[in-house]
Amino acid sequence: MQLEDLVGRHFLSGVQFGKVKMKEEYYDYDPNTIDFILDGKVLSVIEDSSDGYRSSMKEIVERPKLKIKNKFYPVEVIGTFRLNNECSKNYIIDFIDCITGKIILSVGTYKTDDYYPSFISQWSPENMCSNSERYKALSPNIEESL
Repeated sequence: MQLEDLVGRHFLSGVQFGKVKMKEEYYDYDPNTIDFILDGKVLSVIEDSSDGYRSSMKEIVERPKLKIKNKFYPVEVIGTFRLNNECSKNYIIDFIDCITGKIILSVGTYKTDDYYPSFISQWSPENMCSNSERYKALSPNIEESL
């Protein structure tokens, strides 16, 4: 799976950070992951930690048996690619809450053309519509129905 496959409208209903056990030919390491539920599918974005100073997104995999601990009422999001600028090229997808217009989840690689690229796994639950004061005032009992 590629980031391009995640562009467009989706429903996000869970996010957690984790690690996955990986065995490589010459060494063992446990890369960081960000795991999330998108349209009912559990996906993991896995970090390639390279040499400890550089990191990038290694791959996106579907992991149907993985249990996500942090689940919530589905939020409609739009997946869009982050624009490049004159200083850096990025391979990042931002998931934007359709109601608030704010980024709630970002995954990928920042500065892909730099000597020190960085793995991005940012989760901003405070930007979700369900965490806004206005939403809580309009729907005080929605959490009880979950």
